[in-house]
Amino acid sequence: MINVAVLGYGTVGSGVVEVIETNKKDIERKIGASIQVKYILDLRDFPGDPYEDKVVHDYEEIVNDPEVSIICETMGGMEPAYAFTKKALSKGISVCTSNKELVAAHGPELIHLAQSNKCNYMFEASVGGGIPIIRPMNSALTAEHIDFMMGILNGTTNYILTRMDEDGADFRDALKEAQELGYAEKDPTADIEGYDISRKIAILSSLVCGHYVNYEDVYTEGITKITADDIKYAKAMNRVIKLLAVSREIKGKLFVMVAPFMVSRDHPLYMVKDSFNAIFIHGNTLDDTMYYGRGAGKLPTASAVVADVVDCARHIGKCITILWDDEKVELTDANKLRSQYLVRVPASEKAAAESAFKISEVVDAGFANEFAFVTEEIDHDEYEEAARKAGSVISRIRLV
Repeated sequence: MINVAVLGYGTVGSGVVEVIETNKKDIERKIGASIQVKYILDLRDFPGDPYEDKVVHDYEEIVNDPEVSIICETMGGMEPAYAFTKKALSKGISVCTSNKELVAAHGPELIHLAQSNKCNYMFEASVGGGIPIIRPMNSALTAEHIDFMMGILNGTTNYILTRMDEDGADFRDALKEAQELGYAEKDPTADIEGYDISRKIAILSSLVCGHYVNYEDVYTEGITKITADDIKYAKAMNRVIKLLAVSREIKGKLFVMVAPFMVSRDHPLYMVKDSFNAIFIHGNTLDDTMYYGRGAGKLPTASAVVADVVDCARHIGKCITILWDDEKVELTDANKLRSQYLVRVPASEKAAAESAFKISEVVDAGFANEFAFVTEEIDHDEYEEAARKAGSVISRIRLV
């Protein structure tokens, strides 16, 4: 019997229990053993819940039970999740988590602790929700040298930008709708400022290079400055605006960034809408591949957690190889990445802008009081220097 404990009975935690119970026969067939949720840890009681008899309030009851072999940490945040995870792994109990904050900050340490105690620390659900991406990177793509990743890794911001594009909503109205539908938190800062996605691309970049990419070193821009007028310019160019995470290796140097981009109609990420996510990967011999699916939500995220449970159950007493050590990667300044920019300036600054920038295309979105254009490929420092010469700039967005 595989006994599982779930820490946190919120959205994802309750989803984990639901997935295990709903798909129990399939799961047991795949692991070759019976499985049950023995404990649910939460500060609250859940009278009337079908699993209320499994709810406990003391973590020690779980971690000191020799029958528990796998813990699902779905609490989120740093503490007490960090302390609980370390204690479980030190006792040889595998931990499966959806906690991107904890993985991004302490992934190498927790992986090493698991390996030292012949158990596993698994975190498929921490990056793409229900999209399988970490497992493919650790198995199907192991023959590849991955030199480029780009993805839509946050369902909240993608939903907001989709509503702005398709309904003409402004940012604040689209955010309010996302909150009403449960896509955005009451405090949406981590999503809309890009902090959530920076953690996710840091995790993926770490797994690619095998060392520690600190999410705090990732150049990050959010979507709070995107306006309905920016959307109109994107439409005039047959593009859409997406908040993208980019990780690129160029001549042995690693660039990682998060920023809004105008995505062309012929790019695979163009059609990724609403709360869906996608991760586009280039390998040196495989070429391009993309992973697409629900990037968030109760059951999609829970499904990814339970997939890790299945993997752990198949490897009781054995370590699943995850190459990620604590040697810190010094990221190259993302401002050196070259890109084209859509630049908007007041019409009165047209002559100055034409003198300051090398322009590849003029864009007309019907604003008589503005002059808008696409630059030739430049890096951000070159853009800043030209922008100072051009005078007042209304906005600028990178192109991909």
